[in-house]
Amino acid sequence: MMAETITIGKALNHGLRRSLEHDSKVVIMGEDVGKLGGVFRITDGLQKDFGEDRVIDTPLAEAGIVGTAVGLAIRGYRPVCEIQFDGFVFPAYNQIVAQVAKMYYRSMGKVRLPIVIRIPFGGGIGAVEHHSESPEAYFSHTPGLKVVTCSNPADAYSMIQQAIRSDDPIVFFEPKRRYWEKGEVDLDAELSGAYPLHEARVAREGTDATLIAYGPMVRTCLDAATAAAEDGRNLEVIDLRTLSPVDYDKIYASVRRTGRAVVVHEAPGNIGLGAELAARITEHCFYSLEAPVLRVTGYDIPYPAARVEEEYLPDLDRVLDAVDRSFGW
Repeated sequence: MMAETITIGKALNHGLRRSLEHDSKVVIMGEDVGKLGGVFRITDGLQKDFGEDRVIDTPLAEAGIVGTAVGLAIRGYRPVCEIQFDGFVFPAYNQIVAQVAKMYYRSMGKVRLPIVIRIPFGGGIGAVEHHSESPEAYFSHTPGLKVVTCSNPADAYSMIQQAIRSDDPIVFFEPKRRYWEKGEVDLDAELSGAYPLHEARVAREGTDATLIAYGPMVRTCLDAATAAAEDGRNLEVIDLRTLSPVDYDKIYASVRRTGRAVVVHEAPGNIGLGAELAARITEHCFYSLEAPVLRVTGYDIPYPAARVEEEYLPDLDRVLDAVDRSFGW
């Protein structure tokens, strides 16, 4: 079958549908995921086809959603929890960090919690307060959790299925402002041939500097690399795909070739993922670096009102400015 051109949102929908078909123990639960199909329509049509026992509209209680998922997972189910918006995850933070992340260790390996917690994250949609956050560092810092994020439809389709089949608890961040971006997806492809879940991907090969990004910023970095090519600079772009564990080997190999690294993410810079990446690169690639590792991030303020969010979000110009500063050393 020829690959189809579909959006990230539709790719996630197909991936969830295939997971429900593959394993009768998979259940989807969250606020408005059933009849409405989710606020972003990611679960559209699933309750109609699989029934209310497997696609469950929950009360507006995130701690209850994740707490119920813990009980279901202990009893052999594979719950997929949708947190409607990133800023709504914090009522469930205690359940995720104190229960989901620790149950395997607390039980000395006897109890697995194969839970996927889907979270639309990031800004760029003109939303109100609590609807545009970047909480990925909280969960990436937590041992016992795996944290992944897709940036294109093909990855969205395969990664959500791989996450659901994993026996580990996974926080699955979805770049909400990229939901409508399109790409080719082979809907008949077997997961056995899919890109490994916890490996980074070289989204664009280059020789002069390495841009490292994930989620919504991958597209921004690819656009920056295209613009930089007009000035004769050949930038490599790495899509992390997994934030915990990070595929450092692929990052180190790239930076050792290019000699320069710029890390880009929407979340504030203070104690963010970019700081950890910069520290690791400096430690392991010190003698290959031609310049310090630079970061382009959101500012260290609460996410601003929608009218000025474009001033907050890292954009092509800020990325290219960092590249210029790297070459200025």
